[in-house]
Amino acid sequence: MKYSFKIFISFLALCLVLLIMSSCLPGPNDLRGVPDEGGRVAGFWRGLWHGLLAPITFIISVFSQKVNFYEVHNNGFWYNLGFVLGAGLFLNGGLLGSRRARRARKKRI
Repeated sequence: MKYSFKIFISFLALCLVLLIMSSCLPGPNDLRGVPDEGGRVAGFWRGLWHGLLAPITFIISVFSQKVNFYEVHNNGFWYNLGFVLGAGLFLNGGLLGSRRARRARKKRI
């Protein structure tokens, strides 16, 4: 009897965590594919650039209402792919991450 009660509580806690996490998911972007004031829609290359600048942009956006972290006037998949690749290059796998990995390998040798 005790064992099934623990399973029930665990299942209930898991459902609660999933509910809370799903409430944080982003909604649809109604401005996708819609040009901005200059008539531009951000694509892959602009997404890559914004991803590279993401850490700096985030810090500035905390203190300024005029700077956005993410371009909402984008073309969808390609902008998102560029943004993720750019952020990944800067933050983990590329510009900074590879240097750390090389240093760690040199120390092991």
